[in-house]
Amino acid sequence: MLANNDPKLINLLLAKGIINTETAAKLKTEALDKGKNLSVFLVEQKIVEEEQLTEVKAEFFGLNYYNLADNDVPEAILNFLPEDISRTYQIICFGKENRNIKIGLVEPNLKAMEAVNFLAAEENLKVEYFLISASSWQKAFKQYQKIEQEISSALEVKAKEEGEELLEVASESNDLTQDDINSAPVSRIVSVIIRHAVEARASDIHIEPFAKESRVRYRIDGILHTSLTLPKSIHNAVIARIKVLAKLKLDETRIPQDGRIRLVISNREIDFRVSTLPLASSEKVVMRILDTVRAIQSLENLGFNQLALRRMKEGIQKTSGIVLVTGPTGSGKTTTLYSLLNMLNQEGVNISTLEDPIEYEIKGINQSQVRPRIGFSFANGLRSLLRQDPNIIMVGEIRDEETAELSINASLTGHLVLSTLHTNDAIGAVFRLLDMKIERFLMASTLRTVVAQRLARRLCDHCKKETELSPDAKQDIINELKNVPETVIKTELPDFTSLEEIFSKYKLYEAVGCQRCENTGYSSRVSVAEVIEINDALKEMINSGEGELNIEAVKKTEDFVSIKQDGVMKVLQGVTTMEEILRVIES
Repeated sequence: MLANNDPKLINLLLAKGIINTETAAKLKTEALDKGKNLSVFLVEQKIVEEEQLTEVKAEFFGLNYYNLADNDVPEAILNFLPEDISRTYQIICFGKENRNIKIGLVEPNLKAMEAVNFLAAEENLKVEYFLISASSWQKAFKQYQKIEQEISSALEVKAKEEGEELLEVASESNDLTQDDINSAPVSRIVSVIIRHAVEARASDIHIEPFAKESRVRYRIDGILHTSLTLPKSIHNAVIARIKVLAKLKLDETRIPQDGRIRLVISNREIDFRVSTLPLASSEKVVMRILDTVRAIQSLENLGFNQLALRRMKEGIQKTSGIVLVTGPTGSGKTTTLYSLLNMLNQEGVNISTLEDPIEYEIKGINQSQVRPRIGFSFANGLRSLLRQDPNIIMVGEIRDEETAELSINASLTGHLVLSTLHTNDAIGAVFRLLDMKIERFLMASTLRTVVAQRLARRLCDHCKKETELSPDAKQDIINELKNVPETVIKTELPDFTSLEEIFSKYKLYEAVGCQRCENTGYSSRVSVAEVIEINDALKEMINSGEGELNIEAVKKTEDFVSIKQDGVMKVLQGVTTMEEILRVIES
């Protein structure tokens, strides 16, 4: 049997020419030696497409391969297998011809096959097994019950229990009994909301009260989408159920509360950071979804351009100093820090972090969760970390003067410090630190690299459509590229010859929408960034305070690509749209 952490899978991919020897060696050190699920790692790091990997594994197992991504399974065929069996074994019935049924398996599983064979024998059916991808199974499994159907079913039970019509609005009351909170319908509603959010790749769940209804929204790829509306009569019970799971005070509805929930969903441990906020009539809840076991993305997969990659990699090779990642909330700063930490994670170095919250767990790194309420702040934690003999320190965010000063002092005493700041651009980090009363000569001595970034939504590869931009939009692209060093353009756009011919060489695309991307036209996100290396000339400008420190000054000392210019090149690469780049820059 080929296991998900079996080197045979690497050898198989190598023999087929899907990966090279260098990648194979990297997989053995980065995945197998660290006990990671190889199949998941290959797909998440975008080394092999999921469907291509499934096809290779099917050949190894001697099974047929099938892609269910674009197929809707008829209800009568789907229901041959009970929902609980499909969920437990990750199998699906997707076809039936005469007395033959077709069963899709994510992984060959003898117990699953025994269960299917038993059911088939009862109806005198012959079974044909196929290997399918996890994404194929997940899409087909959603057909058992759509979110609206599941919620409606639970609401009907609740209405019958209360002896009232489903749409009748109950009088406003906060007097909830324990039975209301833990009743099966309310528990199921909360469970469905959470499970569907995870399946939809949401980063946050918002549950908001209005006059006559309760709205549930998911933030997917940075944009909030309304998922469903619930009767206002059950809003308080749903909020209370979430509070119970997060171990918050049920009887405290006047002040905000924060808590955590850890659940197992689709065989993955997932953390939820829960925040409640009192509004005029009742409470709102926001749940941040933290997939703690998700594989850390490489900088290349996050979408950084070659100039940015080179500068970031050079920045973290220093044994001391500060590397900063800046941008607004939700711009991917922490994800970038984790990628940098993953590159630095070697046996010979001691890496310690202070985070709020810990979003990913990395083997080999000492990760601490700050708790300001009990006095364990970034500043106090940093003092303690310095007594832990660290080589590299990651501070989740420099929020105040004390943390900034301690970070600077740590870098002066031979530590490499990685952290984040809230500024709109890379050069703004210098002025932000000056605002925090950091001395110019200390900043000039310690600051190594500053990254400013945003996250733009990637176009869905399955439905994006070629488009033509307006003359003004085309001129905007040309104007941006005029100020990009030609060597950088040629690296990112290898077919580039001249700006006059740029639109004959490169196609532009627009978002359309299909089943695979939940009809948004976009799937996942890509980093658009600018990176400044604090070279000797810039150090002198920071130290002396003479001369205006701005982007023009930076351009005179090194090659520079702004966030918008990086975005424009990604538009020409067919990765995203001009509308999306303008949206994230304006944000």
